[in-house]
Amino acid sequence: MTERRLSPLDKLLARADNALRTLTPGTTKAERTPAHAAPVADAPEAGTLPSDQRRHVLGLMRINHTGEVCAQALYQGQASTASLPHIRHAMEESAREEEDHLAWCEERIQELGGVPSKLNPLFYAMSYAVGATAGLIGDRWSLGFVTETENQVVKHLESHLYQVPESDLRTRAILAQMKTDELKHAVTAKDAGGAELPPPVRHAMTLMSKVMTFTTYRI
Repeated sequence: MTERRLSPLDKLLARADNALRTLTPGTTKAERTPAHAAPVADAPEAGTLPSDQRRHVLGLMRINHTGEVCAQALYQGQASTASLPHIRHAMEESAREEEDHLAWCEERIQELGGVPSKLNPLFYAMSYAVGATAGLIGDRWSLGFVTETENQVVKHLESHLYQVPESDLRTRAILAQMKTDELKHAVTAKDAGGAELPPPVRHAMTLMSKVMTFTTYRI
């Protein structure tokens, strides 16, 4: 059975649908069950966090949620311009796996009494443009961009795990599972032929990440 060839309009509508689902609270659902390491269900709440700790954890989870919004946009942007079909499919598959993270973060934010960052639409648009540009430059560079992005995300998650109280098993379980998944994505992209990015590009990515974390923690 041959795969149906999508028209440019079909592809545009699919990208728009993904953007709306990513940015609209409550529309993304985690596919993995507890048997497949869904941390939200596996780690019950351990007591009530003090208000100051709750606010800090909420800010951290808002950062992580926006990071997953950006991941969706990056992968979709890269898939839209990837020249090789297997690279495009790999990007789309990674985006689907990241949807679990998006749902877990959103649910935890709600449990902590907060809402996602109001800046998510802006960061989605910026990340989609960056991903599409990386895809246009070439698949090796696009994969290299994935590797560097995921490596930086792993460092962020390690930092957040250090800051989250030991008693907050629920948040810690989410971050730990995300770290495992992101590391897998980084290794997969590198093994698929991802090129090492030049230092100026890596520094620019780090700077953009700092801007995102500073603003979404508060807004």
